[in-house]
Amino acid sequence: METISQILARELNQKVEYVDNVISLLDEGNTLPFIARYRKELHGSMDDTTLRTLQDWLQYLRGLEQRRQEVKSAIENQGKLTEELSAAIDAAATLAEVEDLYRPYKQKRRTRATVAREKGLEPLAALLYAQERDCPDPLAAAADYVDPEKGVETAEEALQGASDIIAEDISDDASVRKILREQLMRQGFLVSAATGEEDSVYRLYYDFRQPLGKLQGHQILAINRGEREGFLKVDVENDREGALITLRRQVVRPGSPAMVFIRAAAEDAYDRLIFPSLEREVRSTLTDEASEGAIGQFALNLRPLLMQPPVKGHVTMGLDPGYRMGCKVAVVDETGKVLDTAVVYPTHGERQKQEAIAKLTKLIHAHGVTHIAIGNGTASRETEQMAVELIRQVGGGVSYMIVSEAGASVYSASPLAAEEFPQFDVNLRSAVSIARRLQDPLAELVKIDPKAIGVGQYQHDMPPKRLDEALSGVVEDCVNAVGVDVNTASPSLLRQVAGLTATTAKNIVKYREDNGPFTTRKQLLKVPKLGPKAYEQCAGFLRVPESKAVLDNTAVHPESYAAAERLLELTGYAMSDVAAGKLADLDSRIREKGAEALAEACGVGVPTLLDVAKELQKPGRDPRDELPPPILRTDVLEIKDLKPGMVLTGTVRNVIDFGAFVDIGVHQDGLVHVSQISNKFIRHPSEAVSVGDIVQVVVLEADEKKKRISLSMKQVPKDGTPRM
Repeated sequence: METISQILARELNQKVEYVDNVISLLDEGNTLPFIARYRKELHGSMDDTTLRTLQDWLQYLRGLEQRRQEVKSAIENQGKLTEELSAAIDAAATLAEVEDLYRPYKQKRRTRATVAREKGLEPLAALLYAQERDCPDPLAAAADYVDPEKGVETAEEALQGASDIIAEDISDDASVRKILREQLMRQGFLVSAATGEEDSVYRLYYDFRQPLGKLQGHQILAINRGEREGFLKVDVENDREGALITLRRQVVRPGSPAMVFIRAAAEDAYDRLIFPSLEREVRSTLTDEASEGAIGQFALNLRPLLMQPPVKGHVTMGLDPGYRMGCKVAVVDETGKVLDTAVVYPTHGERQKQEAIAKLTKLIHAHGVTHIAIGNGTASRETEQMAVELIRQVGGGVSYMIVSEAGASVYSASPLAAEEFPQFDVNLRSAVSIARRLQDPLAELVKIDPKAIGVGQYQHDMPPKRLDEALSGVVEDCVNAVGVDVNTASPSLLRQVAGLTATTAKNIVKYREDNGPFTTRKQLLKVPKLGPKAYEQCAGFLRVPESKAVLDNTAVHPESYAAAERLLELTGYAMSDVAAGKLADLDSRIREKGAEALAEACGVGVPTLLDVAKELQKPGRDPRDELPPPILRTDVLEIKDLKPGMVLTGTVRNVIDFGAFVDIGVHQDGLVHVSQISNKFIRHPSEAVSVGDIVQVVVLEADEKKKRISLSMKQVPKDGTPRM
């Protein structure tokens, strides 16, 4: 029998020793970001996604093993655990198989079989189910069990009771259920129909029939929601006769006088017990798989959204559009500090629009605003048009970008926002958030529940705990991949750092408020409740730009400082060269001397040596800077301006099962259907595009009335020049 480590190694295509090391590291309380970054030699440089998959599988397999032991213990307490049954439970590869084996021994509610057993009919059922060739005729055998005192008035009633017992025994047979479950998954169909004549978003499923094995995750989730909302009636169809033939082969023995009786009991078992149960199981399994797929896609979309390149070093104006309450304005400096706020009313008439432009012009000149971030919510179109006119009037030098407002209202009304901006009302907090989203998307978006960011599908139908776990893992990975400035980070950002909690994050902020900015990483050990283990986990991910030690502003872990200094010495450099950015030949010198020899001389593994070298070459580097910058615009485009054949540049905003939505600057994202994404065959859009990608698209169709835009990536002319 395989161990958990062996199963994980096989599933993940990794060495058993690496898997064992990761399990030990996790059991010792190490965080995944720390393991991924600073223990590469122990796990063969697995990436954070593989490590999280390993952790999830480990949790499942340990839960499976625990359930095996619980089931064996429960059966043993009944005095019914045999060596054969114990071995079968140990060999069960899934929780479903374990539960199938436990099914006959579970405490059941009162059933027809229970009543029959109370009437003393179990021996009759056992006699007939054995189907011996010398078995008496069922009716004759049943005559011996007529007992009015027990409620058995006739032989026919005795036979019915025996049939109920046999039907339940057949239904509880693990091997029978496994065979029929597999057959249903191969041959069954999911069927949905409209419950009435009302039109709805579920019209695609008003007359729907698809093999279970070919269903797409988004179809399953849409059908489930349509059923919950009362628009759809849903069933699982199966070839009943084919299933009965399979069942008879398992339980009926030809030539026995009881054969016909057992055959009837088997049919009753299938119709009354097995198929309804399997139908529930199959739909639950399909839903779980679809949910897991949707959660995976949500996580896949969230990562590039969080890792969008920041627009650093610019004074930014955030505009939170609105009609009745006006457009809220916030100006923030290069670090996100609020410089000024205002409310203007560009949608209340031409005079008010010109007043708004005049007021915003003053703010631009007063604070040196170079970028404008406009929320994409209500009145965004009018606000964008006003912003374009504003840019023209100030004579250029200013550009704008439409920023997703998803979750901004949730954040602005939260206790966190109230604590951060007690002097501002809810609406002005949103304007600040919108401005900061352009400056540093990651730092701002970590303040918002990932479910509110809006880059998934059917996220509100997902198991909340599993969704939170997956999305929190993505946020944690992104924050730690970028690193955090310990002297400017908010508590929300700090709590995502490996090893830190909400309490220690607040304590770090309190410490720097009381004692001034951190000047060394070692000072973190003075923060209340931040002990040696937490320091080990978090230190490498926290940057201290104010430190005199250049390594404190890199991803080099303090435990590798000596190795970094030794590497510099062996390759002919000094620490002053690191600060001056004079390590251009470091890679070639490492190749010349040999990475393995240098690693041994430095007392570290080759992966750690190479990571240290990368940090020494670009201290304080931000991995997001290597990505294409966001698209900033200076004029406006509307749906009515779109014509088939136009080539545009856009940003991928969401990736779902059937395509990708691309922002081309018209306030209505266009859909690139999966069939229009690539000239190569792809099973899923995520194989070719990710959220945040800058792509060229060609307009296929634009319906202004329905606000639908169809785009293509694969039909973009090779010599096509984007309009903007």
